[in-house]
Amino acid sequence: MKKLAVFAVLVMSVFILMGVAQAADKLAYIDLSKTFAEYGKTKDYDKTLADKEKAYEGEREKKVSDIKAFQDKWEMLSDKEKESKKAEREAKIKAFQEFDKQRAGDLRKEQDEKMREILKDIEDAVKKYAEKEGFAFVFNDRVLVYQDKTLNITDKILTTLNGGYTKGVPAPKKN
Repeated sequence: MKKLAVFAVLVMSVFILMGVAQAADKLAYIDLSKTFAEYGKTKDYDKTLADKEKAYEGEREKKVSDIKAFQDKWEMLSDKEKESKKAEREAKIKAFQEFDKQRAGDLRKEQDEKMREILKDIEDAVKKYAEKEGFAFVFNDRVLVYQDKTLNITDKILTTLNGGYTKGVPAPKKN
């Protein structure tokens, strides 16, 4: 009975190894950094974000300048006048800090949302390509210790992504 169990385990192991060996013929990997950087949507979003950051910095610098001007006037006031303007000074500083925190948070949140959206596009393109071409596995190059360059499908995925991307037009939703 033991011999039969050992034989059965051995036979199952052989079949599993044969399946893995067969699947190994359909492996690929993608250079995620390159795909992300060269995707048209990433480039467009980077420009949009840079414009928003520039507008934010301009607005921030104006507020800093206003606070500095108020501070310069503050320095020339008598102690009595300083006391009467103390609440106004603190309110200006607090408003600036809240503005700064809110805007920085909004930009960070938008960046995170766009990154998730772009990574989802890449994932969908890889899945579609892998299913079409019959790949069993597609790996991210960041987790591989060694890659055979002939298994790199990055350029094919970029062609798929950029071919289906139109600036300013959201990609169709997939169910």
